[in-house]
Amino acid sequence: MSRLRLVPLDDAVVFPGMTVTLPLEEAGSDTRVLLVPKQGHGYARVGVVAEVSNRVRLQGHSSALSLVGLHRGVPGAAEEDRDGVLRVTVEDRPDETPAPQLTRTLEREYRAVVEEILQLRGDDGRISGFLRSITSPGALADTSGYSPDLSTAQKIQLLETLDVVERLKLALQLQQDRLTELSVRKKIREDVESGTQKQQREYFLRKQMDSIRKELGEDDATASADYREKIAAANMPEAVKQQAERELARLERVGDSNAESATIRTYLDWLLAVPWAKRSEERLDPVYAREVLDADHEGLDDVKKRITEYLAVRKLRAERGMIDTRRSGVMLTLIGPPGTGKTSIGESIAKATGRQFVRMSLGGMRDEAEIRGHRRTYIGALPGRLVRALRDAGTMNPVIMLDEVDKIGADWRGDPSAALLEVLDPAQNHSFRDHYLDVELDLSHVLFIATANVADSIPGPLLDRMEVIRFDGYTTEEKVSIARGHLWPRQIEKNGLRPDEATVTNDVLRLVVTDYTREAGVRQLERELGTLLRKTATQIASAAKEAPIVVDAVAVREALGRPKVFHEAAVRTSVPGVATGLAVTGVGGDVLFVEAASMPGKGLVLTGQLGDVMKESARIALTYVKSHATELGIDPEALDGRELHLHVPAGAIPKDGPSAGVTMVTAIASLLTGRPVKSTIGMTGEVTLQGRVLPIGGLKQKVLAAHAAGLTEVIVPERNAADLDDVPQDVRNSMTFHIVGTASEVLERALEPVAFAAAAA
Repeated sequence: MSRLRLVPLDDAVVFPGMTVTLPLEEAGSDTRVLLVPKQGHGYARVGVVAEVSNRVRLQGHSSALSLVGLHRGVPGAAEEDRDGVLRVTVEDRPDETPAPQLTRTLEREYRAVVEEILQLRGDDGRISGFLRSITSPGALADTSGYSPDLSTAQKIQLLETLDVVERLKLALQLQQDRLTELSVRKKIREDVESGTQKQQREYFLRKQMDSIRKELGEDDATASADYREKIAAANMPEAVKQQAERELARLERVGDSNAESATIRTYLDWLLAVPWAKRSEERLDPVYAREVLDADHEGLDDVKKRITEYLAVRKLRAERGMIDTRRSGVMLTLIGPPGTGKTSIGESIAKATGRQFVRMSLGGMRDEAEIRGHRRTYIGALPGRLVRALRDAGTMNPVIMLDEVDKIGADWRGDPSAALLEVLDPAQNHSFRDHYLDVELDLSHVLFIATANVADSIPGPLLDRMEVIRFDGYTTEEKVSIARGHLWPRQIEKNGLRPDEATVTNDVLRLVVTDYTREAGVRQLERELGTLLRKTATQIASAAKEAPIVVDAVAVREALGRPKVFHEAAVRTSVPGVATGLAVTGVGGDVLFVEAASMPGKGLVLTGQLGDVMKESARIALTYVKSHATELGIDPEALDGRELHLHVPAGAIPKDGPSAGVTMVTAIASLLTGRPVKSTIGMTGEVTLQGRVLPIGGLKQKVLAAHAAGLTEVIVPERNAADLDDVPQDVRNSMTFHIVGTASEVLERALEPVAFAAAAA
């Protein structure tokens, strides 16, 4: 315990081992003093006992002391002496040497952290050498006091930590925080310098590029002049030309080095890509068009007539000097099962009219911007697919095929079908506005042809703007003709054969059509012919047979296996309670059977995955039979205490619609009278409680399905009689049609006579 002069330090913290020079008004004769840093309005709890190493006389007769810190001291009671000097009792607290195992790891880590800091600060090696010369752990921790990055409060905290191990831990923590901060500063500085260097490099490169372009005559002025020439040569409408010139002027203002220039250039390129003044020279020859369509497609008479009529009208207006109005556009919509040639006929129409052909598949489209384009403010913005179609066609009057229009979706990005309303409406499409181009496009000269499998999923407002033409499928003879003229030659070439290496007769083609396909179109037929010809190609390639090879019925059985389609109407209807109905599905017409059975119980059971409408038809049919039992020759008590079960086979396939009403009536009546249904007859029609037979849709497809299934008679509702004109003549000649108005007429023609039923029993 000693009594020393108290020397307060305002902005400094002195540690043991440090040397400091302090001006003192009265140096006195003290050889030791206590240096205590100020903290707030008081003093730190620990100071440093310093020894006077030198006394210096300053200018102005003032004195200064050169002091060397010895060790820590804790100040106690204080009082002033007679000279007004504040003295305190001091408890000396020199560092105690802890066990080496307690500090060895901390010392090593501390030295490593400080070395990293010195590397970041660019130390010349002197401080590192000084650090390596220190062996005492307490003195090593006190070297943090030299750091200019530590605050006064942090240094005081380090000074007040008397325990050497705790002091070393605190010093290590402070230096680690300092290292982290310096690393972040260095990274920020390097990033800033790198960005600055990159900008400077790009600036010099751009300057060099500008110089090179000027030497080559390709500077901004030349590019602007090129755009101006292209705009003048494009023969744009006046409003579009003004828009292009405004954008060109903006490009000249911002300069080529501006990031926005690329966006403006892209916009100008798209404006110039639209063939504003280019039109195909249309061939207005109805006779030639019909010849082309007949050569490319069998059947499809409605489509061919409509295209022929369109060209005839255009020809008359052109010859008589009538100006085309903006409402003269045509929006044909071809609706029918897959594989019936809807898409391919678009190419034939383009060829027949001398126009360019572009196909747009709309299946699965959910983004409205696909039709109208994106706003130019969006990143990666592009015009809509209609603008791109015009660019690809190179003319303003192409044939644009809108494929699978019934499969358009809608979600949070918009409803593309609503955007198509403007495209397909003759009253609006002369001023169609794409969001990207933001100028009016005249689409009234485009021949739009849309395709769909079913009309039900096309929104009503969109369907209202379309001129619908039905594709109801092909007859057997038409399929044979298509196979002979188109599918067989295409598969011959596809399978590496020459035309004279494989021959086939129409009878064999008919065998493939009837026994291996039952579809409205010809896709499956082409696949079967491909299978047949692959086997033929294998035989020729392996030298098993020599060309030419005649493909006969035996070869068909070997290549295609057992028949995939069975004509089972006679077998299925050989017992009472089974009737043959006709239906329309998404892939064309089809034949379905309705089976009825009864057993002890009560009520009506329906199976076969029937929809609500079909279930209602079954209840109506049962009610009609019960209420007219006497006149139908049925025991009124036949169903008392019995449960009636109606089943429509192919239970995995959903079925719905009212047109099976007469079929269900016939099946129930057949069961209750014991009279089987004629095996050659199919029927369709909706029935009411009073027994009236109402009209149905899709009659042509149903008749074609009945013909393909081997049926020779069809019961048709009275009000559908006019629709039989749509059925091909050869099918009408080979079938008998029964026009009925009531359910009793249906039963009269569908059920076998009583004598036949008795003989069969």
